[in-house]
Amino acid sequence: MKKNISQATKCIRSGYKPGNGEPLALPIYQSTTYAYSSPEQIGKLFDLTAEGHMYSRISNPTVELVEKKIADIENGVAALCTVSGQSATLLSVANIVSAGDRILVSSKVYGGTINLFGVTLRRFGVICDFFDPDMPDEEIKALIRPETKLIFGETIANPALKVFDISRFAAIAHGAGIPLIIDNTFATGVLCRPIDHGADIVVLSTTKYMDGHAVIVGGCIVDGGRFDWAASGKFPLLCTPDESYHGVVYTRDFGAAAYVTKARVQLVRDFGVYPSAQDAFLLDLGLQTLAVRLQKHCANAQRVAEYILDSGYAEYVNYPGLACSPDRALAEKYLPDGCGGVVSFCIRGGKEATLRFMNELTLFTNAVHVATVQSCLLHPATTTHRQLSDEMLAASGVDAGLIRMSVGIEDIDDIISDIAGAFAAAEIERA
Repeated sequence: MKKNISQATKCIRSGYKPGNGEPLALPIYQSTTYAYSSPEQIGKLFDLTAEGHMYSRISNPTVELVEKKIADIENGVAALCTVSGQSATLLSVANIVSAGDRILVSSKVYGGTINLFGVTLRRFGVICDFFDPDMPDEEIKALIRPETKLIFGETIANPALKVFDISRFAAIAHGAGIPLIIDNTFATGVLCRPIDHGADIVVLSTTKYMDGHAVIVGGCIVDGGRFDWAASGKFPLLCTPDESYHGVVYTRDFGAAAYVTKARVQLVRDFGVYPSAQDAFLLDLGLQTLAVRLQKHCANAQRVAEYILDSGYAEYVNYPGLACSPDRALAEKYLPDGCGGVVSFCIRGGKEATLRFMNELTLFTNAVHVATVQSCLLHPATTTHRQLSDEMLAASGVDAGLIRMSVGIEDIDDIISDIAGAFAAAEIERA
């Protein structure tokens, strides 16, 4: 779809385009395999010399159309859906690293990502170096070694809500001949398009705002198509013959889509992390209302953040849209249409007061989830970030009393009333 089409229109009209007399809704191709008229045609699929679907572990017509929509929303050249956001994150890195390589990752990222990179990948010989995104450029550049293959960050960090300076880190990465990978889950391409700011690869948990109704688990990788994988000599996996496909060279044979093509035909083939047609159909339904829902999420979260800040019950409130936020300037640059629907804060009185407050809420659901139409919340230190050490918790911006509040699209007066009532019932001290 044309670049000048609005994100809201892309959410509805990109991807599937029905022809004359065809179904208006995205068809569900519920099939594991596909018929061809000759063995030669199937052979060309396995040689990657012809387009088509061979097996739904690698591609499926329903999923393909959703991939095209997400690529359009994120302003990428191609996309690859996966069974979870975590698998998308893993594949985005595994696609270009080998044992002995290093990756440079912001400390302000999701706890599951910290564990994946800092613990699990280390078992396979890939070393993760974490950095504070507020460090000066020269200190960050000093962390880049010859074996460093990428820089990774989140547009809006979960749950610290730190805004990542995408163009700054894109310049640092490209100066070292390596790509910048951005997790854009909390913003999506509706609020921020990292590729437009210099990022090379975008990963998303489609489980969150893109679905928006807590009905599917999924992820996606979007290829910006601009990084020169051959220039630095650091990425032989993309630039030398792949023995598993009779010597195909991805950069030579697939051009701008080399990265995402390799991830599909090699990693998804071998790991088996491709989503079902049914899940893709449900995701498409969520995508169609994504822009409209995010407007309400952003407006409600802004009101909630301002109320909690002004109430005097909180020691601090994290939300980039607040006038007092240290990330306000970055939010204005990267998130001009809103800062998402998540607010995090630490109330007065410590952990015990925090738990009393959470138990007094009636509209908010305690749930290990975020970015759904229903308001929910959790205590990261004892749930999603429970596996991290005290040092890692501090580095990721998670205090013992921190609450992550996902503000839904209910009536804002009802939301504020519930929060106010919980503060009073829990007898939280006030400044």
